[in-house]
Amino acid sequence: MSAKYSFTLASEDRRRADLPRKILIAQHETETVAHITLKLLAFLIFWRPRLQLETNLHQDDIPFVPDLAQLDYQLRPALWVECGECSVAKLHKLAVKCHDAEIWMVKRSPADSEHLRQAMKKAELREDRYNLLALDPEMFNEVCGLVQQRNDVTLFACDFDPPRLQFDFNGLWFDAEFGVTRF
Repeated sequence: MSAKYSFTLASEDRRRADLPRKILIAQHETETVAHITLKLLAFLIFWRPRLQLETNLHQDDIPFVPDLAQLDYQLRPALWVECGECSVAKLHKLAVKCHDAEIWMVKRSPADSEHLRQAMKKAELREDRYNLLALDPEMFNEVCGLVQQRNDVTLFACDFDPPRLQFDFNGLWFDAEFGVTRF
């Protein structure tokens, strides 16, 4: 691991009042600060009890480690979130191996999301199985530039209808929309 980033979390959103007080995201050798930022924002957007960062599933038939996952009570993935780059072949395998899981890909911009959607269509992946979430690129780039070893985040609102994220990150206010596409 090349670095660790800590995020002290608080929530003013009554639906997400049970956010953990702090999370630690390790930056692996091949990861960038952008990938760490994607994981953080995905954690805030998809927060629910039992949500885990980079959890080892200990299942031989699933050879992948998700960026975020929520396991059901039988320890099978109920939610699988991939942040940033993800191959179409991996997505196909996930749909087969985690057939009951809600699968999301979080991208830094609508252009990145559309590029993945086109690749999925070209590869003829099974439709109505995947969800793509595209962040506002200006907001994302600004947050990336603010990430430090220790960070403070206060979530004010996160809604899917309409898709909107409001939070304070290291003293700066962010209010941005995000896009959601079903594939």
